[in-house]
Amino acid sequence: MNVTQMISELRAERASIEEAIVVLERLVSKQPGRRGRPPAWLASVKASAAGQTSKPPGVKRVFSAATRKKMALSQKKRWAAAKAQGQS
Repeated sequence: MNVTQMISELRAERASIEEAIVVLERLVSKQPGRRGRPPAWLASVKASAAGQTSKPPGVKRVFSAATRKKMALSQKKRWAAAKAQGQS
């Protein structure tokens, strides 16, 4: 095995160990008995540890003008049906 490759592998291992230490320190400093959704940093750490990648926040789907027009017409049709049903 090449020495430079061994050094790069050791550096990668050191980075993962440092990240684990940071997570453990955060868990220790957290107030005990907290309920509810875990903090965002903890969820991202768990996802990266599991090898999952989630889509970045703020990414929206882009629809074409024709699709938006079709969706608007469908929604108007649904509202008209609901309004007609409510009047009768």
